[in-house]
Amino acid sequence: MESYEVTINGKTKQVKSIRNLTGHSIGLYRIHAGKSVPIVAGGENQKMEEGELFAIETFGSTGRAHVIEDMECSHYMKNFDAGFAPIRAAKSKQLLTTINENFGTLAFCRRWLDRLGEDKYMMALKNLCDLGVVDPYPPLCDQRGSYVAQFEHTILLRPTCKEVLTRGDDF
Repeated sequence: MESYEVTINGKTKQVKSIRNLTGHSIGLYRIHAGKSVPIVAGGENQKMEEGELFAIETFGSTGRAHVIEDMECSHYMKNFDAGFAPIRAAKSKQLLTTINENFGTLAFCRRWLDRLGEDKYMMALKNLCDLGVVDPYPPLCDQRGSYVAQFEHTILLRPTCKEVLTRGDDF
């Protein structure tokens, strides 16, 4: 990836791999299942095993190639490992019921809650995040004025090969 350049508005910029993001293993109803797949050398060594699914993700940037969480959050996911939490607010309980019935532990965005008829839920959503029941996933930003792109394939490790499950006619 780092041998590529992109021309935007007549300016040529080098594309760099973002160093602080990784791919990950995928489990049943668990998008981030525990194992990481580094996109640059020097990451943690974890063994991939037969039958496992992985999101092989690469992130490129025209900036510093280091992202931080920034700006207003719109994406969330119920914490797969969250145990019992004493939810006292009725609106928070009702919102958690909506999340459980429609998304389970898969990611969702506020727009989807709007489409389900939820309204005035921001305090309830913040409460669920504060209790650790729901995790926020804010935008990941590099330096101002830079461009960031993500590419991803899902692979399944079979006994004799690695099968790319997301390969389409266009790739």
